[in-house]
Amino acid sequence: MTSSQNLISAAKSSANLDLKSRNTFGFDAKAELAFEITIAEQIPAVMQEIAAKKLPWRVLGGGSNVILPKVLPGATLLINIPGVEVIGSNLDITTIAVGSGVNWHEFVSWTLDHDFCGLENLALIPGTVGAAPIQNIGAYGTEVVEYIQMVEAFDTKEQRFVALSKQDCCFAYRNSYFKQQPNRFIVSKVVFDIPKQWQPRIQYADLAKQFLHNSSPTAKDIFSAVCAIRTQKLPDPKLIGNAGSFFQNPIVPNEQYETLILKHPELISYPDTDNQRKLAAGWLIDQCGLKGQRMGNVGVYENQALVLVNHGGGTAQDILGLAKCIQDAVHGKFGVKLEIEPNIF
Repeated sequence: MTSSQNLISAAKSSANLDLKSRNTFGFDAKAELAFEITIAEQIPAVMQEIAAKKLPWRVLGGGSNVILPKVLPGATLLINIPGVEVIGSNLDITTIAVGSGVNWHEFVSWTLDHDFCGLENLALIPGTVGAAPIQNIGAYGTEVVEYIQMVEAFDTKEQRFVALSKQDCCFAYRNSYFKQQPNRFIVSKVVFDIPKQWQPRIQYADLAKQFLHNSSPTAKDIFSAVCAIRTQKLPDPKLIGNAGSFFQNPIVPNEQYETLILKHPELISYPDTDNQRKLAAGWLIDQCGLKGQRMGNVGVYENQALVLVNHGGGTAQDILGLAKCIQDAVHGKFGVKLEIEPNIF
């Protein structure tokens, strides 16, 4: 048996694998053929098999930011690559390499347990480390791009592993080179640079309220506060299916913002660039009277209009139908287009 064949045998494969537990919406879904990737070296051999059989394919991590159909045809790569390792340290930064299958929240918790501060505002974001750069996850004034040194991935176009620097990744708001080049890169490792000089970030209103009487919170204080806020606002997928924030906060030119603020003085927004403002998508949806509304088996979460939920028995078609109704309502009232955040498979 060749070394390539050995790697394929090491990557466990399953036919008609049930993915209900691999997507946080809890949709009934099956993978026609699934490969469990536990080491990066398995990827080239698996991709050779997929290419030889001319199968459509996709990557599935923690399933927290996806909308799955009832059947995923072809091959599905389940990325379960583990590992967290400090690989460098100097006076200014600590460098940490993390396997793409590591749970994101558990990694954030690990950093604080080891006194590496900076990622605490990103606590409790569902998903894996490998998905973080693809979406350029962000929350409470922090984006993961600020801490990424490089991303290691298998380039399916060039059939080799590559190391992409932060600049190579072309990060933008909820966007990256990986997202712009779908089905090209399979992330295997993310390398983070964590600065040793730390400053608390509590400017966002929800966080600021938590520290009205504490002007010098620790990173662990902020971590706990973020967890408490997210737990209050976002439903536990184990109790009710959801993918967290369903729509991106829209970014509009200052001219459009100024027109909107005249008509809607209570409009919630945040600075983006000198010429743009970021609007709170949840507020826009709430103003359309949609919070808590239900459409069959799916609906808008009663405590946070930005979250769509599966009450049980819902499908991808149901959730996308609800999303279209919300997009139409917001566009009709505010002239603003909402973009769906989860990946649609």
